[in-house]
Amino acid sequence: MNLSEQQSKMGKWMLIIAWIAGLGLLTLVFDEQLTEQFNPNRSPVSATSQGVNSQQIIEVKLQQNRGGHYVISGQVNHQPVVFMLDTGATHVSVPRHMAQRLNLRAGTMYPVQTANGIIQVAQTTIEQLSIGDIQLFNVAASINPNDQSDEILLGMSALKRLEFTQKGKWLILRNL
Repeated sequence: MNLSEQQSKMGKWMLIIAWIAGLGLLTLVFDEQLTEQFNPNRSPVSATSQGVNSQQIIEVKLQQNRGGHYVISGQVNHQPVVFMLDTGATHVSVPRHMAQRLNLRAGTMYPVQTANGIIQVAQTTIEQLSIGDIQLFNVAASINPNDQSDEILLGMSALKRLEFTQKGKWLILRNL
């Protein structure tokens, strides 16, 4: 093989490596964009003001995602999680695989009506739930053995402790 053929072969391999690197970079960029479209509230910003009787009011403003849902990054017992707000859910609903990671204890089993029919869930309590700077303590929740998602449904057992207002594609949460 002469020098010209070796250079040609080397050039082809360099081109293949460049294409692979370019595709890898594009994958990373588009993955980040898809994540941002699903959860535009990954770094929620909180605003604090003084209310009546010098009570501190904390406000978190959420942007609706591309699907029309409100998804936000938060914490359960100081562990990072992703919440999907669900005003139709009576309780906060934690998928079983996440409950194990969050060290939530499963209590009494009871039936609940879901969009997919009646299922058995376990009662539990979340010691601390955080949405931005808003902190909720001792929140009633359920552990759902049928849910395989990686999001926790933030139901009314948490949301009833907040004031929330929707304006256009924004939802404003305030502590009470």
